[in-house]
Amino acid sequence: MDLIDSPVPGSNTPEFTVSEIGGAVKKLVEAELGWVRVRGEVGRVVLARSGHLYFDLKDDRSVLSCMTWKGQVPGLGMMPEEGMEVVAEGKMTASGFQSKFGLNTQRLAVAGEGALMAMLEKRKKALEAEGLFDPARKKPLPYLPDIIGVVTSLQGAVIRDILHRLRDRFPRKVLIWPVAVQGEKCAPEVARAIAGFNALTPGGAMPRPDLLIVARGGGSVEDLWGFNEEIVARAAAASDIPLISAVGHETDTTLIDFVSDQRAPTPTAAAELAVPVRHELAAWLDGQEGRMAQALSNGLTRRDQRLRDLARALPRPDSLLDVPRQRLDSRSERLGPALMAGVQRRKVRLSDVSGSLRPATLMRGLRAEHKRMQDRAARLDPALLRAVRVKQDDLKSRLRRFRPEMLVREQDQRVAKLASVSARLAEAAQRQITGWRGEIDAAERLRRTLGYEATLERGFAVVRSGGSVITDSATASEAKNLEIQFADGRVTLGGVSSDTPAKPDRPAPRRAPTKKKPSGQGSLF
Repeated sequence: MDLIDSPVPGSNTPEFTVSEIGGAVKKLVEAELGWVRVRGEVGRVVLARSGHLYFDLKDDRSVLSCMTWKGQVPGLGMMPEEGMEVVAEGKMTASGFQSKFGLNTQRLAVAGEGALMAMLEKRKKALEAEGLFDPARKKPLPYLPDIIGVVTSLQGAVIRDILHRLRDRFPRKVLIWPVAVQGEKCAPEVARAIAGFNALTPGGAMPRPDLLIVARGGGSVEDLWGFNEEIVARAAAASDIPLISAVGHETDTTLIDFVSDQRAPTPTAAAELAVPVRHELAAWLDGQEGRMAQALSNGLTRRDQRLRDLARALPRPDSLLDVPRQRLDSRSERLGPALMAGVQRRKVRLSDVSGSLRPATLMRGLRAEHKRMQDRAARLDPALLRAVRVKQDDLKSRLRRFRPEMLVREQDQRVAKLASVSARLAEAAQRQITGWRGEIDAAERLRRTLGYEATLERGFAVVRSGGSVITDSATASEAKNLEIQFADGRVTLGGVSSDTPAKPDRPAPRRAPTKKKPSGQGSLF
């Protein structure tokens, strides 16, 4: 649309509605500018409830409004933060009904390493203020974990270095959770892997690890930026499983290093921190055993020597018994006269006492005792009769309460319960035997599937000469006799010339496509 300027306002100047002017400006902006890259400092940032993102880009003189629609936010690359210097890419557009223009931002990147470091320092201070870097909250690493969980990529040398070092030092079970270690998917996948390992049940079908290792090789600041994201740091801080961070080389530092329970300079060093050296442990145990044996021998030697020294200080047995013997001899010489004197004294006393005794006195005493005994017997008979009656009444009461049919019914119930338990036990035993038989059959099928005989059934053959397997045509041409093993038997042939054209192999049967394992699921090595 052409706008004709007229020096004098008059009837020749065309008239436009406000909407037409707004539409014309929108077309001009989108047609002339189109896709642009804009560098500036992020100002106001608003994430609306609708999911749309609004923020400002500014420099020392102007402010540019930016918007990212809800469907474009996941592909933005990063979330803008106020004060961050970024490079925004998108399409310029204008809003006709408000007479405003702005940038529909579809990609966003930090402008330069200095800005990245400033943003990293800002995040680091915020997390440190929350106490996530406090050494008091760091958990000690287990001395010898049974299961180790590794969060890393399956491509590259990192996982091979970790597994190789674990095999060399002390082989352990390893669960690997494959993740992306750089790019947009890195941070969410690493956070989900840490949370997923923590969500496993100890001792379950997929056991929960005793130790986690988050590992990645070296790279630039941008390559390692996924491990500086806040969601990764918070996931590592929330982990109940002790965690070792091994991201980059020794000089590389990321946020996960500050919140992890232990930082390793390299992935190989993380494996060394995870387990001790088995040979060193065995040598240490041998040394401790030798020291214990030596200490025991030295202790016995010292006690034996001390016993000998004490024995030399003791007097001879004869000298110890001389004084008791003399004392015994003295007592034995005085014992005879003392016994005679004692007997005489007791005889005189008995004569004095017996002199006052008379038969009449004894008879009175006997009658008094007899009368007392009769009185007690007269009182004892009624008491015994009362006790007998009480016992009889108690016995009758017990007999009335005693019901044989209750015992019979209880016995029948116990017999029925025993039969039920026996039947359940037999059924459980049969189920367990059936389960074991199924496992054995599955193992046998797996053995047959992994054996080369199963390969022969698919049309392949094994060529031998003199008991050795032939793997190339040159060796086969030099062999005098060839033995070919098929699935249903073996065939022996004479010498074969290398000039004989080989028959074309039959096309192998097509295999069903296997389902690709989701990258977020752990695998057991």
